[in-house]
Amino acid sequence: MTAKNRIEEIKRTGYTLDFGDVFNKTIENYKQIAVNAGIAYILFLAIMAGVGLAAFSMIWGFSSMTETLAGFNIQNFSAVGTIIYILISSLFGGLTAPFTAGIIKMSHCAATKQDFSIGTAFDYYKSAYFKEIFIAAVIIALFTNGVNVGLQQLGLPFVAIIPSCIIALLCILTIPLIIFGQLTAVEAIQASVMLVPKQIFTITGLLIVSLIIACLGFIGFCIGIFFTMPFLYACYYCIYDEIIGTEFKSELDEIGEVAD
Repeated sequence: MTAKNRIEEIKRTGYTLDFGDVFNKTIENYKQIAVNAGIAYILFLAIMAGVGLAAFSMIWGFSSMTETLAGFNIQNFSAVGTIIYILISSLFGGLTAPFTAGIIKMSHCAATKQDFSIGTAFDYYKSAYFKEIFIAAVIIALFTNGVNVGLQQLGLPFVAIIPSCIIALLCILTIPLIIFGQLTAVEAIQASVMLVPKQIFTITGLLIVSLIIACLGFIGFCIGIFFTMPFLYACYYCIYDEIIGTEFKSELDEIGEVAD
């Protein structure tokens, strides 16, 4: 059976998801990845901050950069400026998604007793899955940012949070479906949007509790957030593993076995 077969089966019969089981598995998984993932987060943030500041200052200059950030307000953007903002922020989302995939891979390695390291968090930047992860993240970010900016332009910044959260919730299985289920970007988004609503309340509850635990890292000089945030992604992995599983083989693998 492949992941696609499992998804088709779920379409017909649905699936069950136990809050307690998934939460306990998340805790155990998180304990194994917390240190490596936390250090990886610090490195990643330092790299992205350095690259972002360098690019911004090279294009606009440092003094212009500080003035722009101080007076940043989407409602003041022109139509062209708004489009550019949406495109740039969406591309940024695409570039950060492989790191998220790497943290989820850490969770998989921990769950299956495989070796992993800090470098595992960056594996998908040089993986064949990079293209699909990037495309999926950009598509989701374009839609999210488009809705968000549109509502802010209408003077409804707080309302914009609601559709952003809904989109994020519906798409949480997208990256695991790509790296474990071997789906394309569009297939993964469609599958995630189909799967999540079937157990929407359980999944929402798990994510809310996981986010609260992740945010506890802000206590104590805030640096702890780097080591608690992986809890959220461990939860993503455990939810996916409970629904689809990661033991499925690709269709090509199954064809090869039949040929043998």
